[in-house]
Amino acid sequence: MDSKDVLIEAFGRLPELVHTAVHDLTPEQLRWQPAEGANPIGWLVWHLTRVQDDHVAEVMGAEQVYASGGWAPRFGLKDPDETGYGHTAAQVAAVAPESAQVLLDYYQAVHDRTVAWLAGLSDADLDRVVDDNWDPPVTLGVRLVSVYDDDAQHAGQAAYVRGLL
Repeated sequence: MDSKDVLIEAFGRLPELVHTAVHDLTPEQLRWQPAEGANPIGWLVWHLTRVQDDHVAEVMGAEQVYASGGWAPRFGLKDPDETGYGHTAAQVAAVAPESAQVLLDYYQAVHDRTVAWLAGLSDADLDRVVDDNWDPPVTLGVRLVSVYDDDAQHAGQAAYVRGLL
């Protein structure tokens, strides 16, 4: 198994986690917060998808799916550059997915692009430095593992909040 195959396997486990967390929820349930200031399911899944979209598009040298697909208004937002990083409680509450399906559709579009791109990578590609602002510099492989880790954690959080519903 090549390194890219391990990444494809890892990223391939995320769609089921995302689907399980959001399927059949109403817009109100997607925005429900278990406590004031807590992250709702809709924000968690939107954010994990935004992070994957943003980070993978950057290392691909491509436009984000979010920006090219007119997704922001479907989440009640205007700024196509928002990813949720550093959001205040008010900004979290402002993320209002129109439906569970819009979350699933956006996630699937990002996931499909990510996995298709991963399939073309070599082990040597994964050693390419993508961010030299860190010591040691961040390689493509490290960045992709970081994205996967962030996505898996947020998907788990979304599943937990769903359980609280």
